[in-house]
This record gives sequence, structure tokens and C-alpha cells, in this order.
Amino acid sequence: MPYKDKIKKVMGKAIKDYHLIEDGDKVLVGLSGGKDSMALLELLAEQSKIFKPQFTVEAVYVRMRNIPYQSDEDYLSAFAASKDVILHIVETSFDIQEDKKKTPCFLCSWYRRKKIFETAKALGCNKLALGHHKDDIMQTAMMNLTFNGRLETMPPLLKMDKFDMTIIRPLCLVREKELLKMAEEQEYHQQIKNCPYEHDTHREDIKKIIRELEQINPEFEYSLLHAIEKREDSKGYDHNR
Repeated sequence: MPYKDKIKKVMGKAIKDYHLIEDGDKVLVGLSGGKDSMALLELLAEQSKIFKPQFTVEAVYVRMRNIPYQSDEDYLSAFAASKDVILHIVETSFDIQEDKKKTPCFLCSWYRRKKIFETAKALGCNKLALGHHKDDIMQTAMMNLTFNGRLETMPPLLKMDKFDMTIIRPLCLVREKELLKMAEEQEYHQQIKNCPYEHDTHREDIKKIIRELEQINPEFEYSLLHAIEKREDSKGYDHNR
């Protein structure tokens, strides 16, 4: 079975289990040009053509003026068009001197996200779909545990307090290695990464630690996610909402 079909099945389970998409939703996909967001856009575009639930999909790509991260915008536009999806290309920037207590990666992510929210609001979208997969969720949990003393991570569904918007992560049950295989099968173009700050993060270190823990205990993935779910349950979180 092609990896695309496997991932589609797992994504469908996530959408159903966590009630990520409902009839009448207008979903905006954050498209970066990476394999995760491209797979998400392709799969959601196909899912939107199925009778239930009935929803529409658009996409947004944020160009950061002062970060030389090169994505082939013509390719991304053609890719979205081939899936019958409108791609909105918007632009923003940030000043690294603005808040020296924050890392450049944090500021870049913050301003990208802010621009995506503004675009979603302008387009009348009520759901924002991001391409975070299971590995991202595990890494974020370990990052928070290691540096913040909290076992918290990104939930599959998050209703924003300050915005009339809900963030969804339909790939939350999918491992990154499966998305890599799908990207190879679908022959996605790899974008050029030359951000001067991309190594100023501990995420790569955490990835290595997780790989080592999985070698020690092949069930580590399930242990970590179970611990997260138990913590959320203790806070009264309903996993089916």
C-alpha cells in the first residue's frame, strides 16, 4: 500500500477521534514548502471532495522578508492549483533587536503565525490546519519537560482565546518517517534552507535523545504519549473535543 494511503487512513482517524473538522468549516492550511505541510494540503484537498464532512480548503504561504529561507513560490502555487486549492502568498518581517530575550526562531515563528491568523480572519476561515506530526508533538513535550519543567505539548485541537479561530493538527498521529516516504513517492520538490538561525535551537538535540530512548525502549513513543494524555485528563481535558 502506498504511504499516502496509509497516512490518509491515519489522518482520517485523527479527524474523527478529535473532531478536527466539521460540516461547514473553512480550513486554511499553513503551507511552508516542507514535506509535512505539502502532504497535509494534498490530503485535506482530497478529503474536502468527499461527501462527509463538507468543508473547504485554502492555503497560505508567509514570505519572511529578512530571513533568506527560499521556497519556490511558483512551484507552491502550481502545486496548490493542481489540488484545486487557492494559495495566498503574504509577507511579513521581524526585528531581531526588538526582544533580545527571545530567540530569532521564536520571533520568526511568532510573526509568521500572527500573519497567518490575520490572513485566516480576512478570508473568513474558522480553522487553521498546521502540519505538525507525532514526532513534533513528542519533541515539544520533551523540550518543555527539559527546559520548562512541564510535560505539555501541542494538542490536536486548540481553540484560541484571543482569536475566533481553532488550530487543528490532522497529522498528529502520523510519524515523520512515513511523511518522508510519502514525499518521496509524490516527488515533492525540496525547498532550499539557508536560514542563519536554523541551528540555534535544541530541537535537533532532543530528536537524538528520543531516538536513543526508542532504542532503549521501543515502546517509548507510547509511554510518552500516554503520560501526556494522563496529564491532560487530570486537567479535565476531553480528548474527543
